[in-house]
Amino acid sequence: MAAVRRSLVAVSMVAVLAAGVAAVAAARWTQPVAEADEALAGGEWERALSAYAAAQARFDRAPALRALLARDYARVVGAELALAYRLQRFDAVTDMAQRAPEAASPHFWAGLAYFAKSRGDARPEEQSGWLMRAEEELRRAVATEPDAWDVKYDFELVSRLAAALRKAPRPPDQIMQLLRPQQRSGTKTPRHAG
Repeated sequence: MAAVRRSLVAVSMVAVLAAGVAAVAAARWTQPVAEADEALAGGEWERALSAYAAAQARFDRAPALRALLARDYARVVGAELALAYRLQRFDAVTDMAQRAPEAASPHFWAGLAYFAKSRGDARPEEQSGWLMRAEEELRRAVATEPDAWDVKYDFELVSRLAAALRKAPRPPDQIMQLLRPQQRSGTKTPRHAG
């Protein structure tokens, strides 16, 4: 009986040691994610973006760990997409979105990037092209995330703009003017009650 007890103690000690080694290895392996989160919390967008890119590169070098830690990988890629969008690197957003997992909301970020590109382009035919791509990406985002209200709102906004742009014989200089009613000359601005 004592030999069995010693064997159980030895096995449990080896298991605890293995768990400790695994925890230390996981903490070291995910260090770029922790650095990126810290930089993000501190408002250091460039540093956070480069640390998330380093973390994504680590995941990409280890496909088995990427599959095992799929939720963490999606969080890293999603944060990278959000930061690239925030830094107005719209081409990088659309490139990253093509390889991103669905859990990282790649269609949402790509749609926003295409929409931003449409607002920055002065040529009407280019605006229309970017807007149509934004509408398609946001349609996919709504299909992927049907309960996300921000996705639905952005899709509705872009869809209305695209429809108004298709109807307009000559689009205005600013694309957002399509959503605002144009006042005719000689009419008074209505007063709002309340």
